[in-house]
Amino acid sequence: MNKVILIGNLTRDPELTETPTGVAVCRFSIAVTRDYANADGTREADFFNITVWRGRAENCGKYLKKGNKVAVVGRLQVRSYEDKDGVKRTSTDIVADEVEFLTPKNAQTDVDAEAPVMSAKRERPQLEAIDDNQLPF
Repeated sequence: MNKVILIGNLTRDPELTETPTGVAVCRFSIAVTRDYANADGTREADFFNITVWRGRAENCGKYLKKGNKVAVVGRLQVRSYEDKDGVKRTSTDIVADEVEFLTPKNAQTDVDAEAPVMSAKRERPQLEAIDDNQLPF
């Protein structure tokens, strides 16, 4: 099984591009803060490169920006390539199956005001007052 779940903040604006065949791909990176502090008392972070495809890629490119908090569910993918100097490199990326926008709508810019609301907040229904004589037990 190859499954990764991360929650973090974008370290840069997403880059939305298309493959030569017209498939949307969005790339961004997130910083995930560790649960513990180092000897200096500061909390370190790990940085992950995220790749999103197709419709999700278009939504990420449209609504996300540097600093937004996201939850990412996906899989690890390791790839090898040669850099411009001919040195063989290896990169580990997260290919996202799901991306949930966690930054509240009111914390977004005017451009992002059209983004779908991702809030779990629910209003409680108002209950009518009843006296003990109305209870069936």
